[in-house]
Amino acid sequence: MDQIPQPADGPAAEASSKLPPPALCGFLLLLVLMFMASYAVGASVGPVAPGMHGTRTTQNGTGGNGGGDMDMGDMGGMDGMHMNHGSGG
Repeated sequence: MDQIPQPADGPAAEASSKLPPPALCGFLLLLVLMFMASYAVGASVGPVAPGMHGTRTTQNGTGGNGGGDMDMGDMGGMDGMHMNHGSGG
């Protein structure tokens, strides 16, 4: 007659039943390693668009245009254009 292994009693049996499966641990370890590798590559390469900056505020609290950008009031050379967006005509 074949013997069927019986679950062990005691603290070792409780600890082994509360651990996640090895495949899940391996996946989480791989995930952490992938994030670390991507961070290292990104840090070594540097910024993707070094000329791009976030929005700035001037001393009076309004947004600046970054120097080279045109704001909507300065549409140089477009005097004859009509801006009827969304009005159907």
